[in-house]
Amino acid sequence: MARLPLRFDNHCFSSPTHAHKQPFVSVYTITTRFSSHHHNTLIKSRVKCSASGTERVRESKKLPPKIPIEESSPPQLPNSEVVTTETGSEHNWPPWKNIPQRYKLIGATSLAFVICNMDKVNLSIAIIPMSHQFGWSSSVAGLVQSSFFWGYALSQLPGGWLSKIFGGRKVLEIGVFTWSFATALVPLLAGFMPGLIFSRILVGIGEGVSPSAATDLIARTIPVKERSRAVGFVFGGLSLGSVMGLLLAPPIIQNFNWESVFYLFGLLGVAWFVGFQFLNEEEVTYRGDETTTTSHKPESATREELGNSLKEIPWKSFFQSSAVWAMIYTHFCGSWGHYTCLSWLPTYFSEALNLNLREAAWVSILPPLASILVTSLASQFADYLITNGVDTTTVRKICQTIAFLSPALCMTLSSVDIGLPPWEIVGILTAGLALSSFALSGLYCTHQDISPEYASILLGITNTVGAVPGIIGVALTGFLLDSTHSWTMSLFVPSIFFYLTGTVVWLAFASSEPQKFIKDDS
Repeated sequence: MARLPLRFDNHCFSSPTHAHKQPFVSVYTITTRFSSHHHNTLIKSRVKCSASGTERVRESKKLPPKIPIEESSPPQLPNSEVVTTETGSEHNWPPWKNIPQRYKLIGATSLAFVICNMDKVNLSIAIIPMSHQFGWSSSVAGLVQSSFFWGYALSQLPGGWLSKIFGGRKVLEIGVFTWSFATALVPLLAGFMPGLIFSRILVGIGEGVSPSAATDLIARTIPVKERSRAVGFVFGGLSLGSVMGLLLAPPIIQNFNWESVFYLFGLLGVAWFVGFQFLNEEEVTYRGDETTTTSHKPESATREELGNSLKEIPWKSFFQSSAVWAMIYTHFCGSWGHYTCLSWLPTYFSEALNLNLREAAWVSILPPLASILVTSLASQFADYLITNGVDTTTVRKICQTIAFLSPALCMTLSSVDIGLPPWEIVGILTAGLALSSFALSGLYCTHQDISPEYASILLGITNTVGAVPGIIGVALTGFLLDSTHSWTMSLFVPSIFFYLTGTVVWLAFASSEPQKFIKDDS
């Protein structure tokens, strides 16, 4: 039991002209020191009592004589915290007041990613009634869905570059507003194919800058021992967004119309943008041996300064690194399986498993819902290994291997005609796609591991290549489906191929060792 020494400092007050009528009132400052293994905490309370009570306390406790209030001061001890409590005060309100700024930014970024995938998956549900209304074939539907990735691919490198110059916060908030506004435009332009494709390209541009912006925030604010959890929490918002989008879209469409989905989801993004302006603008930077920090240039930077900053990036040094090439190909392979399933699974469940719109949407929720749990476990698992001395490269390789071999195995079981009932196929695919979330503690941490300074640009590079499957893979799946009428050949076989080859490349060349990328002036 810790000892609790108390110190009483009393200060008495009385009216000079009415001393004979007014009793003395004493204010005691009670300083209590709580000792524990980690903290010494001083808690100071003010207590009022009458003159008679004061004298009794004085006689029983032998308190020191009264001193003027201005001369009293609480004891100051090193490495201690002083907490003052007074009646009616609310020092800890609102509840998030004392949360470190970097955690607030990470939380807001995760919420943005929730909205991000809500606006990404809404079309995968709405495409079914839209195709019926406008008479689109699977090839046309695939073209419409893939147009998102055109803008997504184009904005990756600019997003990484702008994040390095202006900081991830500013780039993120502009990106959210852009994709939210473009989402609300979809119903207005749906009947005009070029306009519809343009709106989805704009959604892709807005969402395309967000991963690099988030990577910049994480690399600058989070130490390496917390990084897996930070990346998992932020990018885990994508899984939650998929769940929310697939959960909300069908009842909205059935009770109102498919246009309402785009209006409501777009409004959510605009609301996030407005609320984000009230978040403290100060961007806290983690200062420590594990994180390298760089300062952001002001938004008023001249065109010449922006041009020079682009020239200062060591592009040649990036592409001379085998670890960077491993990240590029691995990102491509992972994106092929992720984007094709994200776009086509609702249709697969509807047509191949004979489920209606609501059932297909509910079943499509299961993989991202399970991914939320897996992401949490994977990030804890990775950080635990690193904290206990396991080499960071080894941890990243383990996590990424799980992320690739699991869906490859499950897709193989689902595609083989062995008479499995629909619910078993759903369960197998759910398990495989959920385990692919181990990539958030594998590939997606490696950019920050090897270079916190250029993490956003490195993610821009790998994500640019990673967006190509969204353009080619989603459209090719629709084309192969029209040609072969086989979900195995159009959806599963290509994904299995890239999962397996990506695993080989990752194990052979991936590295999380910090690298110094130096610009070659020759």
